[in-house]
Amino acid sequence: MKPLSHRSNRSVSVTERKPYTVVSNTHRYLTGLDKLPSNRYIYRLTEPSEGPSLEGCRVKKPAGTITLSSEEGEGLIAQVHQSNLPAAVAGKVEQIIRMYFWVVFALQEAKLSVKRLRNVLFGSRAQPKDRPASEVEAPSSEAPRQAAGAEEAAPVEEVAPCLETTGCEAGSGASENEAKPKPKGGHRAGTGRLGADAYVGAKRTECRHEDLAVGQRCPVCGQGTLYALPSGVEIRIDGHALLSAMRYELQKLRCSACGQIFTAPLPRPAGEEKYSARARAVLAVSRYYLGIPGYRLQGYQAMLGVPVPDATQWDEIEKVGDCAYVVFAQMEQMAAQGELIWQDDTAVRILSLMQENLELIAAAQAHGLSTPKERTGMHTTALVVKVGEHTAILYYSSRRHAGENLQALLDQRAAGLDKPLAMSDALSSNEVAQEAALIRCHCLAHGRRKFSDLAEVFPHECQVVLEVLRQVFDHDEQARQAQLSPEARLAYHQEYSQPLMDGLKGWLATQMDEHLVEPNGSLGKAMVYMQRHWETLTRFLSVPGAPIDNNLAERVLKLFIRQRKNSLFYKSTHSAYIASVLTSLIATCLYAGVNAVEYLVALQEHRREVFADPAAWLPWAYASSRASP
Repeated sequence: MKPLSHRSNRSVSVTERKPYTVVSNTHRYLTGLDKLPSNRYIYRLTEPSEGPSLEGCRVKKPAGTITLSSEEGEGLIAQVHQSNLPAAVAGKVEQIIRMYFWVVFALQEAKLSVKRLRNVLFGSRAQPKDRPASEVEAPSSEAPRQAAGAEEAAPVEEVAPCLETTGCEAGSGASENEAKPKPKGGHRAGTGRLGADAYVGAKRTECRHEDLAVGQRCPVCGQGTLYALPSGVEIRIDGHALLSAMRYELQKLRCSACGQIFTAPLPRPAGEEKYSARARAVLAVSRYYLGIPGYRLQGYQAMLGVPVPDATQWDEIEKVGDCAYVVFAQMEQMAAQGELIWQDDTAVRILSLMQENLELIAAAQAHGLSTPKERTGMHTTALVVKVGEHTAILYYSSRRHAGENLQALLDQRAAGLDKPLAMSDALSSNEVAQEAALIRCHCLAHGRRKFSDLAEVFPHECQVVLEVLRQVFDHDEQARQAQLSPEARLAYHQEYSQPLMDGLKGWLATQMDEHLVEPNGSLGKAMVYMQRHWETLTRFLSVPGAPIDNNLAERVLKLFIRQRKNSLFYKSTHSAYIASVLTSLIATCLYAGVNAVEYLVALQEHRREVFADPAAWLPWAYASSRASP
């Protein structure tokens, strides 16, 4: 492996801050503005006073925006008190000015959940263009050194690596690709018009000339003969309901003597049941992949003249689940033997459990307690497990946390196997009862997100962390594109990412040890998070195959989040279990490149074979089974 100068050398230097203290209490009223370096403020809060009432008033957003520094704010307050305004009015104006500064600070220090509110108040801030390489420097691997009267950290340069080879020399400067201007416009990779080969499910129809054939004389010039070329392709797309109906009118004959009635038989393709296996599969996929709730599909089908009540939809979906649960159990058994597990969870609503919560709360209040001691939360857990060359995706919806669901899976693991890698965020709910039985990895993207959320509030400090992590994630992406083995990927990260992370670790320690950052502030908490979980966040530097983030589990969870946003809840734990089973199989099919509709149809049509040998009907084995088209 040789260094790749795929981008110019970059490093980050940051202006260090002097120690400071925040004086605050529970009352959100301002009495002073103390300016910090880089135009940030600390606010001292005092006893509350009565503020202006807006009752009965119409408040309109001002046409423009005003930005004030601390000096301008104090000067404006002084001018107000020196004016001819009554003391009471001047006091109210001062309170409004100080409230302005507090709102600015509060919104900037808040988490990302108020980003939309901040955009409403201040407008969306345009993202800056890429900075020149000379303006961005990497943090030193040594502790930042302070000179007398100077507040700048010593930068260290980092050479960007490469995975390859041709046209790449060690120690070279900016790459040739970087010197060339990037073309504007066009489409991103994987976007744009689809070719005819993309429509693999299209019905094929051959169109032939009615008057011409191979070997005939050319009707235009009359000299040459016609010969065959590859067929041209035109695509036409039609629209249909999710479920269509066929009405069969069966002729009936009756004997005039004995009264016997003779009914014409149905054609064989009609089947014996009203809802075909494909109709049930379409219902399951529309519910658990598209996220279409039953009442919405009921209205859509009624509009097209093929009514399907939502209760009937559930009855038919439950039949699919009755054919699929044995495959889900088999997939669980195989996933328990996997070597790499991603885990995450999200909230879910189950009506029967919500009713239990009401009963628990009522019982607790009867005993003088405000909240019950029993658990009242509900969660959907996603486990993505790599089993050899295959990937199994499992969902569970119940009161159990992700760690408890993972422990239940590991209880099925055979003895004597190596410890599996388990990737998650650092929440305690992801921990299993026997943490020593696995190698825990924590998501570096979660650690990065804590700084990216604060980038507008603490731009200098956050830029140090974000720049280092950007290069580390670039290295991981290059390793993925080069399809390196786990051992080669580890060596690559150790060579190029290890120095960056060591420098970042030293810089974080300096910020905290020298009290350059308030530990209880939002930035300090982000740094403490990185320090506390450093070993698990950097597991990719010590263990072959350790993932760098938990993005796969978060993407997989979106299927259940889509259902929650559209359908809001499940009626019972049984319906939540059916949803978990079918969504697990559908998601695994998608990841394996298998048509989920055809797969669910095959499970129903071969139910006896599925129960006899469920391992042969796992999604990744379906392509080689005799039921595969």
